[in-house]
Amino acid sequence: MAKPVLRKGQTTSGKAAALAPDELKRLIERALDDAKAEDIVALSLAGKSTVADYMIVASGQSQRQIAGFAERVCEALRQAGQPALSVEGLKASDWVLVDAGDVIVHLFRPEVRALYALEKMWSVDLTARRAKREPGA
Repeated sequence: MAKPVLRKGQTTSGKAAALAPDELKRLIERALDDAKAEDIVALSLAGKSTVADYMIVASGQSQRQIAGFAERVCEALRQAGQPALSVEGLKASDWVLVDAGDVIVHLFRPEVRALYALEKMWSVDLTARRAKREPGA
């Protein structure tokens, strides 16, 4: 019996092989960067939480933009054979959470992001990150 020809990322059952957490994180970061999301921060949750391996936080300037980022992330996941497990908050789009399994994605409008301060909760200084990126800051 001949072996089936497999596409990249496909298993013998015909389903996509699960991406490693690092690959999943990079896929989501690329999708957000391509969509022009702002202040993309990836937090390693290793040793901090058993819920996921990474949390990605990003901002957009409007509800429509936040919804678009969520759709872009979900589409990138689908194309990689890794559909989102859950998407919450899409209707209001002030804060949208995309559960991609090993990576949790939080998409905020800036004022909502500042209110919840997830980076501070998980010990990431966003101001220092901006200063490193912006010349003369």
